[in-house]
Amino acid sequence: MLIAASAFAQPANDLSRLVAAYPDFLERIDGNFLVWKDGTRMAIDDGKGAKDHENRLATSDIEDMFAQPYVAGKPASHPARNEDPGRARNAALFDKMYGNCKAGGVAGNLVDIVWLPKKWGKPLKVSRINGVAEKLKAISAELDALPASFDVYLKPSAGTYNCRAIAGTSRVSAHGHGIAVDIAIGRAHYWQWDGGKPGAVKAYRNAIPYEIVEVFERHGFIWGGKWYHYDTMHFEYRPELLAK
Repeated sequence: MLIAASAFAQPANDLSRLVAAYPDFLERIDGNFLVWKDGTRMAIDDGKGAKDHENRLATSDIEDMFAQPYVAGKPASHPARNEDPGRARNAALFDKMYGNCKAGGVAGNLVDIVWLPKKWGKPLKVSRINGVAEKLKAISAELDALPASFDVYLKPSAGTYNCRAIAGTSRVSAHGHGIAVDIAIGRAHYWQWDGGKPGAVKAYRNAIPYEIVEVFERHGFIWGGKWYHYDTMHFEYRPELLAK
């Protein structure tokens, strides 16, 4: 099913949120172009017209990243079919900002943070760019203060930086940019583990408490549990989707 091109027309405030979310890199919107502080100009709309869901994920332009709004807070219902806010990522934008891991452009910006110093105390490698490491460190401190009943959902971490493709695709994962973290795998659910196929996912499953999700969202991280193609262990730094 093709989505009408008009559905992707982005309000100016969405694009302004993008610029505001990354002040170290982005300068302004100029018509159909995102202008970087170094003078680089990236097209916002690639001119390819309407895309179905899978093509939108595979060939995301900047406009596509905002096609499905990400709503912070506890959801009122499970995600609708193919409702995956935040799964669309423009590769060129994230490669320029954080580096291309396949070309060795990410490793030099990784730093260690201690995940749950009181409860687990092991290092995780995260990008320092855009203050991601400092934000994840703050998240860790807040989660460390939660009651012990939350511990099984937080440790051990299933990982941060990993230069790999998203399963079943050639697209680099957010982990490849050093901006994502997976929490305790033993309590998480993932659509492919449950036998789902693209566009045809089994019944939604989640065990992660929303108290944990809310901590991440306050610091600019979105949650894969708000996706139809659910990935409830996964959090990634996407402040442009959460900015008000």
